[in-house]
Amino acid sequence: MKKRHFLAFFVGLVGAIALGLGLKTIAPTFGLNLFTPTSTVAQNLVLVSAAASVQDALEEIKPLFEQANPNITLAFNFGSSGALLQQIEQGAPVDVFISAAPSQMNTLAEKDRLLPNTRQNLLGNQLVLVVPKDSTLGLTGFPQLIDGRVRRISVGEFRSVPAGTYAEQVFANLGILNQLQPKFVFANNVRGVLSAVESGNVDVGVVYRTDAKVSDKVTPVAIAPENLHNPIVYPIAVIKTSRNPDAAKAFANFLNSATASNVFKKYGFTTLD
Repeated sequence: MKKRHFLAFFVGLVGAIALGLGLKTIAPTFGLNLFTPTSTVAQNLVLVSAAASVQDALEEIKPLFEQANPNITLAFNFGSSGALLQQIEQGAPVDVFISAAPSQMNTLAEKDRLLPNTRQNLLGNQLVLVVPKDSTLGLTGFPQLIDGRVRRISVGEFRSVPAGTYAEQVFANLGILNQLQPKFVFANNVRGVLSAVESGNVDVGVVYRTDAKVSDKVTPVAIAPENLHNPIVYPIAVIKTSRNPDAAKAFANFLNSATASNVFKKYGFTTLD
């Protein structure tokens, strides 16, 4: 499992850099010499590992940041927060980490892997129940998932995908978790859940409000009461081993700017102070 996450990071990173930046020299393994030492691009490249649910917003923010900071280039690696955590623990050369839950960031903090004074709570979100556009189930709330007509429910992996963890908390607090176990179809990130609902391969899925907002193939039918799950908070921090800490901090600070906040709000996020 760990090797798979590590290789996934490498493939995604190489693709992002090679296609987006046109770098000519990329080593076949991770390490401090991933780029040529004299590369100006490498000295100003910020590698951001971020939860899949912030992908659309960050991709819109990227050119805004690079225009304001022409000497810094961003490269993204999106996935489930649990998988991203494993990649960082295994030595992936990440500069900035954005998790969809505090637990993954707490793990790195406990292992002294975060640059001091760079961790902050960036965003908030909501958990919603979504169905395919043509659904005729008439669902209006999470308790109805025990209905026999609901046969397949897509959720994120409970242990590695924060959206899945929050969903498990909702089901447990409603007292329906055990009844739903046979219906679960697990995905390795929240966008996988959304895709399963969009394709009609499942009857319903649990995603963030921001994911539902970017899809025209699903309909949100209920918002999970916030008292049924832990607060949905996206923390951000610079990784202690960052090779470009100043550039990384500049990006993290930019995400708190009015420019970035407007983009996040457009996608349905709540910005936190």
